[in-house]
Amino acid sequence: MDYGFTTAAYVVAAVLFILSLGGLSGQESAKRAVWYGIVGMALAVIATLIGPGAGFWLLSLILIAAGGAIGYQLATRVQMTQMPELVAAMHSLVGLAAVFVGYNAHIELNNVLAMDEVARATTEGFAALLAKKDSVEIAILRVELFLGVFIGAVTFTGSVIAYGKLAGRVSSAATKLPGGHLLNAGAALLSLLCLVWYFNTGGFLPLFIMTLAALFIGYHLIMGIGGADMPVVVSMLNSYSGWAAAAIGFSLGNDLLIVVGALVGSSGAILSYIMCKAMNRSFISVILGGFGGTSGPAMEVEGEQVAIEADGVAQALNEADSVIIIPGYGMAVAQAQGAVSELVKKLRAKGKNVRFAIHPVAGRLPGHMNVLLAEAKVPYDIVMEMDEINDDFPDTDVAIVIGSNDIVNPAAQDDPNSPIAGMPVLECWKAKTVFVSKRGQGTGYSGIENPLFFKENTRMFYGDAKASLDKLLPMID
Repeated sequence: MDYGFTTAAYVVAAVLFILSLGGLSGQESAKRAVWYGIVGMALAVIATLIGPGAGFWLLSLILIAAGGAIGYQLATRVQMTQMPELVAAMHSLVGLAAVFVGYNAHIELNNVLAMDEVARATTEGFAALLAKKDSVEIAILRVELFLGVFIGAVTFTGSVIAYGKLAGRVSSAATKLPGGHLLNAGAALLSLLCLVWYFNTGGFLPLFIMTLAALFIGYHLIMGIGGADMPVVVSMLNSYSGWAAAAIGFSLGNDLLIVVGALVGSSGAILSYIMCKAMNRSFISVILGGFGGTSGPAMEVEGEQVAIEADGVAQALNEADSVIIIPGYGMAVAQAQGAVSELVKKLRAKGKNVRFAIHPVAGRLPGHMNVLLAEAKVPYDIVMEMDEINDDFPDTDVAIVIGSNDIVNPAAQDDPNSPIAGMPVLECWKAKTVFVSKRGQGTGYSGIENPLFFKENTRMFYGDAKASLDKLLPMID
């Protein structure tokens, strides 16, 4: 069958995906970029049904309809606070799909190899593609297939554990089995030996053993990473899912899968590297499951947390000329972005200089805070990155921290034994007054104590962020 139309459609779809990825870098172009992606995916699906999927339309349409219905239900029910775990869950599905496709390719390859020349000449679809391969191409295919299954299996269990940690169903603490990294190294070595075995025999057993080892690696790697590094983990798993798709694309001879997988894999890896740099983390250390760690006990935190009521916060804001707001995951949990936006409108209407400071790893998903603020119609030109605004805190009258912990923790600079030692943070304690909106005196998701809460110029504005802000808003005159 001539797949000329399918090939041309794949090229157009690939261009649309590239435009979509590029457009997501700015708020103004993001909506258009999403539509580029939607059109590109629709075109890719239609081209596949006309080309390689011809003859399987009924089954394909049933599966697409079922998947679309499930996706619609998830998209309409999931809150913004649940987006990180939803993304992790979606990554797990990509990894599992790569495993299934890899096993299907293995079965199909063995079926074709068992045929005689006459039978091979009558094959169709993927089998016909396999029938045309010589011994060298088949050997390369086995390596591609093996890598696709390996990366997919690591992505699957890793994403499931990431989902559990983000959803609070698995402890956010870094946890390793006895043997720690030696177990991961042993499983990786076993997988390498299985690759040699599978390359030479093409048997099912080495592929199956490798899959079990890869499933363990994914589980143990992510269990060994603490909650403070989970934003990097989500980004890295996104990268893994992309490389799994690219590897399977090579196995299937699907150019679009290769391009899209490479786009997702490379962009996820670059984003992970940028985030590791922003956290002063070793990129290799994080992706290998938190290799290394602190060398001693954390510093003792002295002092006490001083509470303040809404009227005290309102008085300080009414008298302030400059205000910096630092949002965190707690804002998302409380659904307080709308109240924050209303507070900003009131303060700016009084002529005050109000800006937002966004840390690269704020929340539990890259860009999480930016999306929340955009949803609340906060002007994008007052949303500043850490490097743009950190030097302005000494000249700021009031800094308001809403549901953040690690990204404003001075222990990152002062305590070499802190789990976040060396991590660049928003230096909000240098402002004249700091208000921290927080539910209670707990240490938060990562379990790290924050000396900021005990500083003399810090006041704790306890309570649900939305309820606290709703109480505060009428007092801003």
